[in-house]
Amino acid sequence: MKNALLALALAAGLSPSIHAEAAGDSLRVCADPNNLPYSNEAGEGFENALARLVAADMGKRVAYTWWPERENFLSKTLQAGDCDVVMSVPAGLGEIATTRPYYVSSYVYLSRKDRKLDITTLTDPRLKSLRIGVQVIGADDGSNSPPAHVLGDEGISGNVTGFMIYGDTSDRDHQAEIVRAVVDGRIDIAAMWGPAAGYYAKKAPVPLAVVPIADTERFRPLQFRYAIAMGVRAEDAALRDRLNDVIERHEADIRELLGAYGFPLVDTEESDDSR
Repeated sequence: MKNALLALALAAGLSPSIHAEAAGDSLRVCADPNNLPYSNEAGEGFENALARLVAADMGKRVAYTWWPERENFLSKTLQAGDCDVVMSVPAGLGEIATTRPYYVSSYVYLSRKDRKLDITTLTDPRLKSLRIGVQVIGADDGSNSPPAHVLGDEGISGNVTGFMIYGDTSDRDHQAEIVRAVVDGRIDIAAMWGPAAGYYAKKAPVPLAVVPIADTERFRPLQFRYAIAMGVRAEDAALRDRLNDVIERHEADIRELLGAYGFPLVDTEESDDSR
């Protein structure tokens, strides 16, 4: 049974506060205002729920500094001193201090179950003829996700469609577009980050298969599995240690929260790096 903190974290309709409160009364969180399944201004994302759980444990309320994650996110928020913690960052990210990881996930394939596609690798010959969707990370620099990089190197490009990870503030569900394309049959299979795939698969009107992409070691230094932690400023060791304590004591609650949002998990020892 969920304990009181987890129930609080999952509760719908809890309005996130703005960062005007005194820092001593608030857990000041940096977050993207429009980036489900992770966070949004309505407090519907996983990071919103996790922040509520952590703040409740600390006897605080959540106070947000909102900034689009794609636009110098850390330098404009955490490192500028406007907030104190980022709920999801790569573990071991050098420019900040990070907590112990609280989950590990991977890139996955997403497809309709009724298609019965059993593809698990990026070298499957069927990928040359299937319509594939991939996530595109940067609009300006053309940055691609690791699966997109590999497919390009394998000469698979003409049958690949890119879907932007980040949208503008008017589009409240932009990460769902690649999943809608799978559901509608516009693409046959999507290669995407697992948490987004799992979250939207749970909401899809048809059964979808979420399958981790395997046999990726040959493509190093590209990374396909990451450990995720909370991040604070490099000098805020005391806050990092306090967050570590919360993570340790609420490991089961966080695991249940991850399951509620459909995030697929892999074992820590399987992660490609310390993220």
